[in-house]
Parts: sequence; C-alpha cells; structure tokens
Amino acid sequence: MKLVNFRHVDSIPRAGLVLGDLVVDLAAAAPLAYEIEPARFDLLALLGGAVDGGIDGAAEIASAVLEQLGVDDVGELADLPGSVGNAPLYIGGVELALPLAEVRLLAPLIRPASLRVFDVFAAHAAAAANMAGRTVPTAWYDAPTFDFGNHAAIIGPGDTLLLPQTRALDYGLAIGCVIGVPLRDGDESSAEDAIAGFVIVNLWAARDTLDHAAEAAAGRAKGRDFATSIGPWLVTPDELAPYLQHDGHYDLTLSARVNGTERSLASSSEMTFTFGQLLAEASRDVDLLPGDLLVAGPAGTGSLAILTAGRGPYLIAEDAVELAIDGLGTLNNLVVQH
Repeated sequence: MKLVNFRHVDSIPRAGLVLGDLVVDLAAAAPLAYEIEPARFDLLALLGGAVDGGIDGAAEIASAVLEQLGVDDVGELADLPGSVGNAPLYIGGVELALPLAEVRLLAPLIRPASLRVFDVFAAHAAAAANMAGRTVPTAWYDAPTFDFGNHAAIIGPGDTLLLPQTRALDYGLAIGCVIGVPLRDGDESSAEDAIAGFVIVNLWAARDTLDHAAEAAAGRAKGRDFATSIGPWLVTPDELAPYLQHDGHYDLTLSARVNGTERSLASSSEMTFTFGQLLAEASRDVDLLPGDLLVAGPAGTGSLAILTAGRGPYLIAEDAVELAIDGLGTLNNLVVQH
C-alpha cells in the first residue's frame, strides 16, 4: 500500500490510501469495513490506533473499497466506466475518493513521534572521514550509530525550503522506515516486523555548521536542525518484497537530481547494516513507538559535500532538488530565498 497525508479544499490533513490514480479518504471509507465512523485522522493517528489494527486496518478498508467498486485489485480500476480515476467518487453521498491530481500531498508524517538519523553507508563514512583527515574507526562496523534530528521541522513533497543561514546548503539522499507497532529490545527479525513502511528522506544539511561543530568536538545536530523532507508517501514492506535480498538488504536504486541534472546514484544494498539491525539497536533498552522515523542515510554519494570533497558548489535559491528511490516514488523540493 501507498499511504499518504493529503489536503483537499479544507485545511484538515487527512490520511489517505493511493489506489491507482485515486486517493481514498480512509476516515470516510472506514464504515465500509468497520461499524464505527471515526473522526478525521492523519497518518500518525492511524499508526496510533485511530482505526483498529493501524496499517492492517487500512488494508481492510482498501479491500472494502475495491469490493464496493466491484473489482479484485487496483489494476482493474482503469477499466471501470464513468468518472473513476478522473473525478471524485461518492458512495452513499460521501466523498470517498478523489483524483490524486486534485489533492495536495503532505509529508506522510507531519510531525513524527521522533527522528533518528543513522550513518550506515560505509562509502559515506569513509569519504567523510577522509575529508577530515582521518579514517573510519573499527568501532563504526560493530553496531549502527545515530543522532537525533528535529522531528518538528518536517516538510513534504512539493514544499519549498526556505534558504537557511548557511553558505553551504546540501541535500542528503536517504531512505527511512517508520515504526508501526511498539518495539523494545527487539532482535533483527522482530524489529523488521515492526516496520509500517518506508519513505524517501532528504536530510538537508548546512555543511558549514556541521563542520564547525566537528571542529569544536560538539554535537552536529544543529547542521540539520532547520528541515527534513519526507514523502511523497509511506510504502508498506510488502510492496518492496521484490527488492529484498537473501541477506536482509533491499536492492533499491537511490538517485538525486539538481535542476534536472543527476548528481547522486547509489543502492540501498550498500548499507552496512539492515533495517532490522538499525531497529534492534535503536530499541535496546528503549521503547520505539508508532510514528517514530529512523533514517538510514545519507547514501554513499548522496550529498554534494561527498561528491565534491567539501568544495561545493552548494545549493542556492531557486535550485530544484529531486530525490527518487525504486518503489518509493519521487520527492521534490524547491529552495527559495527568505
């Protein structure tokens, strides 16, 4: 499934499910699968139990919608007569589904419960260490490590990024996973079962701020404090099954374009640790909660700093940044001047 937050006409964020060229309003469609009619909810509330079963509840609603339409799967929607796919869809007088082109997609998690940013691409770690005149410590390979990010500074697909106070604005090509059920002290297998879905993440960075923090031997989070982009939707693990390898890694191609020119190209198979290992480490002695976002990035060549050995040039106002990942879609943002 592809799950989204969206707006249509009013300003209330709604949780939705992408079916072909339609976005199903999950709250409006819930009575097709459940006896209750829940109030409007966003995707974080869905993960938190707004509908019984969370993600599984969304799947029940999707099945009920397809049954109501008289089709067995999403591929058959295009064969339906009438307005399906290009106009709002009503069942019982309720606006149940809307054309994807007519809604505004928001960040799948407008405010994640928490944000952890790992460093798990060995090529990225090695390049960053080389730029600092050192080597990657052997302890880096023992277990995944992370910093906390600002979960209150999230922007979504198509949103503009206000140019922060930096002379070295950079993108960070990354993939993240979202927790769907509580997890504590999980092993690699049980941790993977806690994943609700995956999402594209842009780990924007002010490189001069990061470099200053490194020189001062201080925390580096301020260099990413101003914004993180996620979107366009949250994709459940079953949709990525064709990309899953025997060693537990996903073989997904990650790419970044600036103003239409490809700059970065990598694969998620290059991660030193699997998502299960990331979650197992993060959940050690800690409760991970539905809506927590854990990011495995940036990718090996997933930033301008790594590509240019820190020389730049970096992003400026009116630069358009596009990140794409197999199975997860495309995330676009435009940098604008204050």
